[in-house]
Amino acid sequence: VVRVVGGVDVGVLAGALGDVVGRHEVLRTVLVEGGGGVVQVVLPPVGEVRVGVCEVGADRVDAVVASLCGRRFDLSGELPLRADVVRAGGEEVLVLVLHHVAVDGWSMGPFFADLERAYGARAKGGVVAWEPLPVQYADYALWQQELLGGGGDPGGVVSQGLAYWEGVLEGLPQELELPVDRPRPVRPSYRGGVVRAGVGAGVHRALVGVARGAGASVLMVAQAALAVAWSRSGAGVDVPVGTVVAGRGDEVLDEVVGFFVNTLVLRTDVSGDPSFGELLERVREADLGAFAHQEVPFEYLVRELNPERVVGRHPLVQTMLSMDGNRPRRCRCPACGARPWKRSRRRWRNSIWM
Repeated sequence: VVRVVGGVDVGVLAGALGDVVGRHEVLRTVLVEGGGGVVQVVLPPVGEVRVGVCEVGADRVDAVVASLCGRRFDLSGELPLRADVVRAGGEEVLVLVLHHVAVDGWSMGPFFADLERAYGARAKGGVVAWEPLPVQYADYALWQQELLGGGGDPGGVVSQGLAYWEGVLEGLPQELELPVDRPRPVRPSYRGGVVRAGVGAGVHRALVGVARGAGASVLMVAQAALAVAWSRSGAGVDVPVGTVVAGRGDEVLDEVVGFFVNTLVLRTDVSGDPSFGELLERVREADLGAFAHQEVPFEYLVRELNPERVVGRHPLVQTMLSMDGNRPRRCRCPACGARPWKRSRRRWRNSIWM
């Protein structure tokens, strides 16, 4: 969601989005029942993507933007992408909604880069000339199916990975006990809020120094500190935390839009009253093992391990910790400036995400 400075040409935007959808097959893929399950169907290029336009009073902009962002998709027949322009007086707000089934955080980089190129070309009366992508998301999906289909091979990647995770996660606490201020609901509402806190340059330098001295990453230092905080808050000495990995092990995937991310369970052993240095070494060893076996999809792992399922609780991990080292991904279109629209995310799958 961005505030557009100077106005956006709706016709140019519709054509530019069509160009991007034509380049990335996953953005024109629908999910339909067939063959005993859900299958992907790649639609032909659409030419243009419909861009909705509505004019409202200035006092209604926030409510309309929230409504557009919260509208459901019908993935069986609708593209996983929607675009709307909200006009209020002399102000325009561009709302682009992409379904998570088709994109991840990394995807925003190539998506907006391609949109910028396509918009610029069409604004000058031309059409962008793409270099063909080396692979599409469907190619990755087929490769993953083949990988998971080889789970019966004891020497295969999936079998070895599953054996690793079965050992590492044996006896994992079903739920992280924290001193929450209200009971967990029977059914999750996914409603949540955001608390922002800054980390000063001095603290950051110190974190980097601790990480470098231990041969660890800043994420590992943060994980160790979080495990200490959770343990002292009543979570015990066995603290599982989830994190996300990009899932793009091959550079040919760098410019491809798609959902590649995977969730890893990072288990921290705080027992025995270790020093922070000793705890960080434990975290480093455990995390390196987890990252080395990241090919096993989290959903597959949950299905195979079959932990106790509770409707109001995320399986295996309820606390997520992630670090995004990329620059902010902003929508930029030539001939019109764009400033981010401050909007807090209010829906969360996990109890806590840091």
